Amino acid sequence: MTEPRYDMAALTRWAQDVFTAAGLGRAQAEAVGRYLVDADAMGHDTHGLGLATWYLDLIENGTVTKDGTPKVVSDRGAAVCWDGLRLPGAWLTDEAMTLAVERAAEHGTCTVAVGNAHHIGAHAVYLQKATDAGMMVMLASSAPSAATVAPFGGITPVYSPDPVAYGIPTDGDPILIDISASITTNNMAKRLVAEGRDYPHEWLMDAEGTPSRDPNVVFNGGTVLPTGGLDHGQKGYGLALTVEAVTQGLSGIGRADALSGMNCSFTVQVMDPEAFGGREAFLRQTGWLTAACHASTPRPGVERVRLPGEAALKRRAQAESGGVRLYPGIMQGLAPRAEALGVAPLDAI
Repeated sequence: MTEPRYDMAALTRWAQDVFTAAGLGRAQAEAVGRYLVDADAMGHDTHGLGLATWYLDLIENGTVTKDGTPKVVSDRGAAVCWDGLRLPGAWLTDEAMTLAVERAAEHGTCTVAVGNAHHIGAHAVYLQKATDAGMMVMLASSAPSAATVAPFGGITPVYSPDPVAYGIPTDGDPILIDISASITTNNMAKRLVAEGRDYPHEWLMDAEGTPSRDPNVVFNGGTVLPTGGLDHGQKGYGLALTVEAVTQGLSGIGRADALSGMNCSFTVQVMDPEAFGGREAFLRQTGWLTAACHASTPRPGVERVRLPGEAALKRRAQAESGGVRLYPGIMQGLAPRAEALGVAPLDAI
């Protein structure tokens, strides 16, 4: 059975109404609803509205701060640090991105490090705020209170999947890179457990260090393998250490503080090409690169070479015109929670 589709604007408003009814401030609810729906529209459905019921649980139990503003720890113009006070991560990320773009226009670059935030979701959804302004952006995050990935060569989990994303302007669509330091994510493991499915490859280790496809091992003393796996996992390990340092190290809030509950540290860095070699020179280089990648002869079985984010942008355009198709079971799980909060069900297209 094909899952129903929902008008993207209507679904966004509905999600925002749900989070407002749950008690989030209006600005916070608008950001959370918008970015979760954007994630679904782009195809990042493990980090879209599938997170909404979990978010509602955390709002209800007080893990999330519903309203307010972050505490400014330091502000040197081009370098800013906030204590996020467990405010909704989507709103904090949007605010940090807005500030970084404004400051980069003034200083050439701006870095905003935020500790003690709540979950920020899919990274790719935030990047175009910078690329639409002609700027390059990096967004990295880590979860200091979670440890499901072991350092390369070890079996004891130390850090989280540690995603990092880059938005790169070109003379056409931006390049949107969204990767992690681990082969897979905790949210995907949760989904597979719920559906009774295994991973297609041995992307995990059990508690004894034996490679496994069983997602249950993540929640029973096992670990997610770093990007590169058992063969070249030093690559993911190195990336993870960098992400941990640039998020928790720069914000000053992290694993050394023995945090509990859902907690996120993230860093946004925006760079204005005009302050370096010039915007036209930047676009000439990225334009050449995108054209060369597209012109690369595809290997057998591949129709054409794509750039990171290309398929996601196409999916979102299709969702904007034809509706968002949610992953099976998401609306069925969320609708009763919405009705309990006094938000009427949303009709499909």
